[in-house]
Amino acid sequence: MKAEGGHGAAIPPAKPFLKWLKCSLKETFFPDDPLRQFQNQPPSKRLLLALQYLFPILQWAPRYTLHFLKSDLIAGITIASLAIPQGISYAKLANLPPILGLYSSFIPPLIYAMLGSSRDLAVGTVAVGSLLMGSMLGTVVNHSDNPKLFLHLAFTATFFAGIFQAALGLFRLGFIVDFLSHATIIGFMGGAATVVCLQQLKSILGLQDFTHEADLVSVMRSVFTQTHEWSWESAVLGCCFIFFLLISRFFSKKQPKLFWVSAMAPLTTVILGSILVYVTHAEKHGVQVEGIAVGRSFAMYKNYHIDGNKEMIAIGTMNIVGSFASCYLTTGPFSRSAVNYNAGCKTAASNIVMAIVVMLTLLFLTPLFHYTPLVVLSAIIVSAMLGLIDYQAAIHLYKIDKCDFLVCMSAYIGVVFCNVEIGLAIAVAISVLRVLLFIARPRTSVLGNIPNSVVYRNVEQYPNATHVPGILILEIDAPIYFANASYLRERITRWIDEEEDRIKVTEETSLRCWEHRH
Repeated sequence: MKAEGGHGAAIPPAKPFLKWLKCSLKETFFPDDPLRQFQNQPPSKRLLLALQYLFPILQWAPRYTLHFLKSDLIAGITIASLAIPQGISYAKLANLPPILGLYSSFIPPLIYAMLGSSRDLAVGTVAVGSLLMGSMLGTVVNHSDNPKLFLHLAFTATFFAGIFQAALGLFRLGFIVDFLSHATIIGFMGGAATVVCLQQLKSILGLQDFTHEADLVSVMRSVFTQTHEWSWESAVLGCCFIFFLLISRFFSKKQPKLFWVSAMAPLTTVILGSILVYVTHAEKHGVQVEGIAVGRSFAMYKNYHIDGNKEMIAIGTMNIVGSFASCYLTTGPFSRSAVNYNAGCKTAASNIVMAIVVMLTLLFLTPLFHYTPLVVLSAIIVSAMLGLIDYQAAIHLYKIDKCDFLVCMSAYIGVVFCNVEIGLAIAVAISVLRVLLFIARPRTSVLGNIPNSVVYRNVEQYPNATHVPGILILEIDAPIYFANASYLRERITRWIDEEEDRIKVTEETSLRCWEHRH
């Protein structure tokens, strides 16, 4: 064939099927080419590289310095001060004994420190994961009626969640997560945070009986049918602690160097709340305490690479191991990881420091939580969840893409007015449907030439763009597949008819103008 100017363009040779299949699979599952580092290496070097690949701790441990230790020590202690109250609070959210939240901040971080590739990720329990576990297991067994079976199911669920996560990483399927759109995640996380905050009204208002449902209607009905049981002492205490936590976060955002203020605030509220209850005997005035439950029972900024599949294997492995050590579902919470990053961590050793601090707490300090009021734990949860309701992102979506805003609100409403499981299903379904619609109905537009330039733009967006006589230029925002072939054929046929009508009208107009002049 001939290109413009008469120059020949050679047709590329056909690629054999097996070679094409190999290249396609490699590009899909191994875009980072993890085996490249093993090429042209002696056997001993390959063994060392393999061990370092499986256990990243072998990469940074030999180069560890006293300077790194100082930074990781400060970061580890800082995130431990956040992990301890959050671990207790989130375990309560999952309807599990609070001490399991401390176990889950002790064993998994040690596993991740050996297997994880991120320097900044701080491992521990998360509110949304705790809510999902408590909600899903609650449909099978009541945690109050059969706590032993509920515990066994929680550990079993954690084990299989770890198996699933590790399998996704092992089979290089981490790209599946990319199908969840940003709008969907905003809506789901906002809805889950709203549900979590609503459930904390039980402790904040000092209610004894509360609905096990998570939807807005059930919670509001449970709250306003028990107005005679509201405890104003508990409500005032809860509001004060929420205000204190939000103020500390505000100052930390305004002055990033004061990150430690926000990090230390949850533990400070636990200590102050416990002292207040002990001094005033507030448990006799409607303020419930924790009591026996505890006594008995950022890579892009630092310019380093994180392998998403390796991370899934590491997180899956720590959940598998943790399920055998009385730990429930853990991952890398964003808030704790942000504190770890701001605290200046250098390696994953900050997780080891955090685990040691939590271990010391388990051994020596758990009796001090005897007077911890439930309202303080609820305040910690509420303040953390309010940070997940990103209303500014939702407003931004409304301004730039109404369809994305609709997706976001659908996920949010599904979680708030139905339940977390239905909301999650809606979020995933909408994300997949959005991808399918993008493929089956791609955006197409007619391009015109910008006067006095070689630039072509959408004629609907640029009124001064002119059509090229006799040529229809189209821009299709997706590859051409069998799923969109018929649609594109119909659109192109319609545009050709419209172009012919436009040319015909233009010619008739020109002819009438000529006749009028003559």
